[in-house]
Amino acid sequence: MRKSHLIVLSVILIATISSAAMAADTQPVGAAQVAGIVNLNTADATQLAMLPRVGAKAAQRILDYRKEHGAFKKTSDLMQVKGFGEKSFERLAAYVTVDGKTTLTAKVHTKSARKSSSKKPSPAA
Repeated sequence: MRKSHLIVLSVILIATISSAAMAADTQPVGAAQVAGIVNLNTADATQLAMLPRVGAKAAQRILDYRKEHGAFKKTSDLMQVKGFGEKSFERLAAYVTVDGKTTLTAKVHTKSARKSSSKKPSPAA
C-alpha cells in the first residue's frame, strides 16, 4: 500500500513540475521585456534614440517627418519614415505609441538576428 502512495505522489509531483515548465515556455524565446514606451508625437530625439536599433540620425528623420506631415495617426505610420520598413516596425511596435506619455527611460538593446558573413577570400592575383 505504501508503494502505491509513493507512486501517486511522484506522478503528481512530475505533473506539477511539467506544467510549470510548460507555463514558462509560453513567452517566446528572445522576447524582450518592455521597459516603457515612446510617444511618436511628443518624444524628442533623445527619447526616440532610446528605441532599439534607432540612433540619432534615425530619430532626427522621425522628427523631420513629424514636422512635415504632422502627428502620427497610428504607430504603423512610422513605416512612412525613410529607413523604417516592416521589419523595423515589427521590432519597434511594442515600444511605440501615438498617445499618452513617453515612459521609456533607458536605451533598449535587443539581440539582433544578424546573419554571419560568409565572404570567401578573394583569389590572390
